[in-house]
Amino acid sequence: MQIELSKGITLHPGTFTAVIAPEKKILAALNKNTDLQRFLFLYICGNYSRILTSISRTSANFEVRRPFTADQFLTVIHEAAHTIVFIEHDPTLFDGAGRLLDPVASALRQAGREALVILWAPATDRSFAALARQADRVIEIVSEEPALALQGARARRLGSVASGCQKTLEVS
Repeated sequence: MQIELSKGITLHPGTFTAVIAPEKKILAALNKNTDLQRFLFLYICGNYSRILTSISRTSANFEVRRPFTADQFLTVIHEAAHTIVFIEHDPTLFDGAGRLLDPVASALRQAGREALVILWAPATDRSFAALARQADRVIEIVSEEPALALQGARARRLGSVASGCQKTLEVS
């Protein structure tokens, strides 16, 4: 059992991996691998999820837990007995509970010895960075969309120069 995030980037069991990636990229990795439905899959998110409704899972092996505090999150991690534990990072869980960042990070690392533990966020923040320090691997996948948009803007700018739209001011 493995999850391919991108060509050449594969997640394996027995690891705790922190992943910073666009929503589309993580959804593609989860949805294209139908083999994942054979395994016990725990999806953990806080009060709000960006991607849960877009995950196509019909298996009875797919469980969702929604802790609303860092203490509840820690309890969920300690109770997890799943093959895959996917955590959608919610920084609001750690508001005022910064003292729990180290115990939670240690619990994630410990859970990663028995399962594939993935801590995902579309962008990093202070609590994500603190949790990721205990990860076996930190993977950041940058979206191609801003680069394409930048290339498009540059092409338009160059195109306007090439078409003679630029004027030269004359000195009088």
